[in-house]
Amino acid sequence: MKILRHDTVRIITTAIGAALLSVLVTASAHAQQPFTIGPVTAAPGTTASGTLTVSARPGDEGTTIPISIVHGTKSGPVLALTAGVHGQEYTPVIALQRLLKALDPKALTGTVILVHVANMPSYLARTIYYSPADGKNLNRVFPGRADGTLSERIALVLTRDVIERATHVVDLHCGDGNESLRPYTYWITTGAPAVAAAGKQMALAFGLDHIVEDRERPADPNASVYLSNTAITRGKPALTIESGGLARTDEESIAAIERGIAGLLRQLGMRPDGPAAVAQPIWIVRGEVLRSGGTGIFYPAVERGHTVAQGTLIGRVTDFHGRVLEEVRAPFAGEVLYVIGTPAISKGEPIAYVGSTTNHPQ
Repeated sequence: MKILRHDTVRIITTAIGAALLSVLVTASAHAQQPFTIGPVTAAPGTTASGTLTVSARPGDEGTTIPISIVHGTKSGPVLALTAGVHGQEYTPVIALQRLLKALDPKALTGTVILVHVANMPSYLARTIYYSPADGKNLNRVFPGRADGTLSERIALVLTRDVIERATHVVDLHCGDGNESLRPYTYWITTGAPAVAAAGKQMALAFGLDHIVEDRERPADPNASVYLSNTAITRGKPALTIESGGLARTDEESIAAIERGIAGLLRQLGMRPDGPAAVAQPIWIVRGEVLRSGGTGIFYPAVERGHTVAQGTLIGRVTDFHGRVLEEVRAPFAGEVLYVIGTPAISKGEPIAYVGSTTNHPQ
């Protein structure tokens, strides 16, 4: 047997060491790095939870936003999921709590950001639409302002710390505490064509069979108004979904959100398995929110999911002595996507949302 000289052994050992070092350096370059939002950091393959702070200003005490980061072991999409933008929309809040327990970061490619309650003042006060802190609708003040009211500062934190960090965004809603709603998705088409196309695939993957084509969102990133549109104006595909309503936490509505997120994770390549995309969607090609012309008591004449002809009575608004102030009728034939299910109504508030449907792919 040939015996290697000491110099030869040293050269081979050095070569092997250099090769191993090269492999380790290459592996390190492709490894997932820790993911940080504000004070919350998740190492690869772990989940971390904490809160973002919206600092106080004269006139309010500020607030906090509870978030979680589920950080996979492999790099990939960063999917942001937001719940609780409106105070009495509870099904998305419960769905994200369940998702936090169900997601395994070690089996995840990419990262999921969960915003558990975006609008804590409204959530704790159980208010619909508007924040008790400033009377503003959080989902109408994006991208927010550093010197603005509390809602505007919440919007700024969400824009800066969540939307800007994500590659894809889903804003999870349901009918507010006064709205009886059938599940549907908003697909926003006003962004760049590639972003709109990616959003369409996300909408199909989410699996809700009614998809509203929303063609009227602002295009200015500095006046994006809505949370999901803030993502789209920054080149990030996004959806708004609706499942549930009337301040309930029913199993069917919560499970629909869970299934939708599972389908989206599969479609984005973040998990290998998940529900298939919706096969035969109903496209809402025209929609109109009907608003009250008076303040008083609302008596609905239809239910969510009802098909209506043009001119069908949607409901009546009376004053507090029972005198009819107005009869609200369908402006065109379509389906009732939501209708107010509680008596209280104020002038200018929504009464119902009617959508015109088609089975034809768009």
